[in-house]
Amino acid sequence: MSERLVIVGGGQAAVQIVHSVRQHGFEGNITLIGEESHPPYQRPPLSKKYLAGDLPRERLFLRPESFYGSRGVEMLLDTRVEELEPGPRRVRLSDGRTLSYDRLALATGSRVRRTGLPGDDLDGVHYVRTIADIDAVADSFRPGAKLVIVGAGYIGLETAAVAAQKGLDVTVLEMFDRVLARVVCEEVAGFFHARHSEAGVRIVCGAQVSAFAGTNSVEAVETEVGERYACELAIVGIGVVPNVELAKAAGFDCNNGISVDACARTADPGVVAAGDCTNHPHPFVGRNVRLESVNNAIEQAKAAASSLAGTPRSFDDIPWFWSDQYEVKLQIAGLALDYDEVAIRGDIDTGHFAAYYLRDGRPIAIDAVNSPKDFMNGKKLLAARVKLSADEIGDTHVDLNSRIAAP
Repeated sequence: MSERLVIVGGGQAAVQIVHSVRQHGFEGNITLIGEESHPPYQRPPLSKKYLAGDLPRERLFLRPESFYGSRGVEMLLDTRVEELEPGPRRVRLSDGRTLSYDRLALATGSRVRRTGLPGDDLDGVHYVRTIADIDAVADSFRPGAKLVIVGAGYIGLETAAVAAQKGLDVTVLEMFDRVLARVVCEEVAGFFHARHSEAGVRIVCGAQVSAFAGTNSVEAVETEVGERYACELAIVGIGVVPNVELAKAAGFDCNNGISVDACARTADPGVVAAGDCTNHPHPFVGRNVRLESVNNAIEQAKAAASSLAGTPRSFDDIPWFWSDQYEVKLQIAGLALDYDEVAIRGDIDTGHFAAYYLRDGRPIAIDAVNSPKDFMNGKKLLAARVKLSADEIGDTHVDLNSRIAAP
């Protein structure tokens, strides 16, 4: 009898597992279970080109329908997994059916973090995570409409950029003292704050939202100090939380994600996990991390497929991310955790520069703003783990590439 691989989840990691496990010669049945009505699609463009109307829906999909048919994949969309049963190796579905499996891949992803504040359920209050979310808000993106965005992270600022370009009256409320507070240094944050201000976006930092006000639909966003920001539309972007409930209820170890090893394996033989939902050791970072990125989903899914095929391998790719706002492309490599120094290479005023994050004299992360060369060179420097001073990095006459091969 043929083995069955069940993949729980319908995102980037799920489709990569399908592709990679077939490459490894797995000939059994594959069933992919997704809660949405759409096959796996890209999420990053949702708050960028798709929201702007510059990318048709069909171009969001990661693979054409023929891809799944040619690989013998049974697609169960609009279907939720209600329970995992590791003992008898079954999954129980929302339609009452149960499916047996020989191997299981958990690619459950993440969901938006909700505010839980009064008025959060009013019409006109939106979150950005799915195609349906964007479709629900797109018709309200009309010139002159008052929009309040809660959260000045990537999602909040990308949405603000699209809205400003479409002529909306945009206010962004951020609880911290600067934008992108969790991910970039003050210099990079200051650059993006200024760019949004130039576009007419009002950014209010240190604003702790207390409620969404309105009768049937949202009319204002209120803060703890009594400020009231009138709006016809509110969008919340305050991060995501990993979908671990199924795994946790089934007895899998979870700690800010499903715990897996460097080969994407859980403690249960034959069960792997990959993508936003996992917490895993990362050699470059030197600690366990949960990463929300396309690159991590792809590379960890490849490792998961290798483990399913019986040829486990670890992955240690340097984490990288990106964000598009207006004409600005921010490319990030590494993780700026516990850095003790920041070195700026280039001129911030030109809009083409890079911020290098150093710990003990070694670069551990880089933010490249409209500077793909710095991004590529920076990734090499991070991988080489070379020592560099802030003065060397800041001096554009110094060829940093020459230091990669240096002793």
